[in-house]
Amino acid sequence: MPAVEAKTPKTEPESWIAKLNAYRQASPWRGTFELVITVVPFALAWVAMLLAVDFEQYWLYALLLPPTAGLLVRLFMIQHDCGHGAFFPNTAGNNWTGRVISVLTLTPYDVWRRAHAIHHATAGNLDRRGIGDVDTLTVREYQARSRWGRFAYRLYRNPAVLFGLGPIYLFILQSRVPLGFMRKGWTPWLSAMATNLAIAVGTGLIVWTLGPAALLMVHLPVVLLGAAAGVWLFYVQHQFEGTHWSGSENWNFYDAALHGSSYYVLPRILRWFTANIGMHHVHHLSSRIPYYRLPEVLRDHPEPNNVSRLTLWQSLKCVRLTLWDESQRRLISFKEMRALYGTGGALA
Repeated sequence: MPAVEAKTPKTEPESWIAKLNAYRQASPWRGTFELVITVVPFALAWVAMLLAVDFEQYWLYALLLPPTAGLLVRLFMIQHDCGHGAFFPNTAGNNWTGRVISVLTLTPYDVWRRAHAIHHATAGNLDRRGIGDVDTLTVREYQARSRWGRFAYRLYRNPAVLFGLGPIYLFILQSRVPLGFMRKGWTPWLSAMATNLAIAVGTGLIVWTLGPAALLMVHLPVVLLGAAAGVWLFYVQHQFEGTHWSGSENWNFYDAALHGSSYYVLPRILRWFTANIGMHHVHHLSSRIPYYRLPEVLRDHPEPNNVSRLTLWQSLKCVRLTLWDESQRRLISFKEMRALYGTGGALA
């Protein structure tokens, strides 16, 4: 039985624009409230972790690490909404909130916003892969590679690399210099360099006032665990059984949004920490809806509740899906590829 249901909603896709417009209005009071209930617990948990290290209460440190990282993920999701112009009703409020948070998440706001906009415009398009997504080869592309090329791709898709080393590279190293945006004007460079400067100043102040343990034992582990969780969330939002990809000639925004983005059905506490990002199919249909209003959509319009559903248990099985099979129009594993087409040569 397929791991994901992908039933076509009864409502015609184009009509969703009118339906979802009613939920796009952000609230300054709700946005402020969401920010406060995230920032304050994050600061308190961060300080509590530092005190646990100082007093050698490592059991408490271990207990505090996951929720503190979860709060950082929630801050990133607020930055994410700001990048879509969705968190506050005004541009300045969104942009400056996102820029301040980006110092904590180590992700230059304006660079990420541009890359993410490209992701939304190209998600599910086989001809426009490469920016803002997890690298995925088709079976044909994989088989056309050299032995070294196949090994490199297998290494990249190994869970230890994808969710371990990958987040470290992405957030700690790659985000420091926006090489892919060298021809996009000065704004991405200014954003990256300003963020780097703010990170350097903040790091210096932490080490100077609180000591190196505050950086090495508290903030760095929180960032790395939060980054791994963030990469996992992004992965399962588009790499799942039943997802929808196509070439440019057949690509359709609505199909890509509804069927190429998952509805990640998480427990309530995880929905809070991840700021409803699991309702990703609705988010891709209308990225200007604030995350705190996404549950209203599914409450008022039940059709998307049965589209691209993915439970927490089912999501664990998505890691094996590594190649897009153009013949069967679905993601398959390396094992399935060998069984269907052998280790090399052209497709049947």
